[in-house]
Amino acid sequence: MCLEELRTLLARHARPDWTTAVDGVLISKVDRPDPPAPSMSGTVLAVIAQGAKRIALGERVYEYGAGQYLVASVDLPVTGQFTQAAPDRPALGFGLVLDPSAVAELLLQAGPGDTPRTGSGAAPSGMAVSDAPPVLLDAVVRLLRLLDEPRDRAVLAPLVKREILWRLITGEQGAAVRQLGLADSGLSHVSRAVRWIREHYAEPFRVEDVARLSGMSVSAFYRHFQAVTAMSPIQFQKQIRLQEARLLLATHPGDVTGVGHRVGYDNPSQFSREYRRQFGEPPSRDAARLRTTVRVPVPFGALP
Repeated sequence: MCLEELRTLLARHARPDWTTAVDGVLISKVDRPDPPAPSMSGTVLAVIAQGAKRIALGERVYEYGAGQYLVASVDLPVTGQFTQAAPDRPALGFGLVLDPSAVAELLLQAGPGDTPRTGSGAAPSGMAVSDAPPVLLDAVVRLLRLLDEPRDRAVLAPLVKREILWRLITGEQGAAVRQLGLADSGLSHVSRAVRWIREHYAEPFRVEDVARLSGMSVSAFYRHFQAVTAMSPIQFQKQIRLQEARLLLATHPGDVTGVGHRVGYDNPSQFSREYRRQFGEPPSRDAARLRTTVRVPVPFGALP
């Protein structure tokens, strides 16, 4: 019953830009399967009410469909593809941006023993899929109902968003969500490294230096980074470089060498080779195709 009402609400309130009147809440409606597209995941909860999507993170592949949710607890470079969507039965999804400070506040308010104990081993994966329990779907539906109730929205929406966060914190993927709000967790240390690499992706770096910036030993950093991102730090940097190059080529299709240099490639042949391996075509041909392809920007790659 929850899924049926969820589909109705999502279909009614979907907009081309995915935004809603509730801050941090996004709705997707897609009526055709798309080719695989690279993007950043964002830190989000994504619930599918209809259709299905496939997300590739490094060598890991996550597939989720109606009645399932995906949690991305780190902003990661992913490749997403809708696998079930049609004009008469579009893919419909709900997204909620996860705020680390809101998670931290809930953890501080929780009583002793109210949350499962977070393990002390390797950091959890930055992405995970689970079946959505009825209590989570019910809270999502109640949040979306507020889109039809402007008078109540300002007061009640923050309360229901907190409830959804609590359901995540105490749910099957709670370990990753809880670490999102813990300043000294392995996931937070990796998030610090991820942010630094994203901000300095065009610069060469030594893994030892990034490990030190993250407050970890080199061996612990490698272990945690691989667990969270499914990539080594150098592979992660390469993904960011190539995604940025593709965005630049969409607006500067005639300057392949210049774009390659801007994102950190001194060798044009290496840039072309790695770009083709990532996107299936050399930069110049892909840039020409991008100019003729009109796409609605997707806010977060992990969203359904």
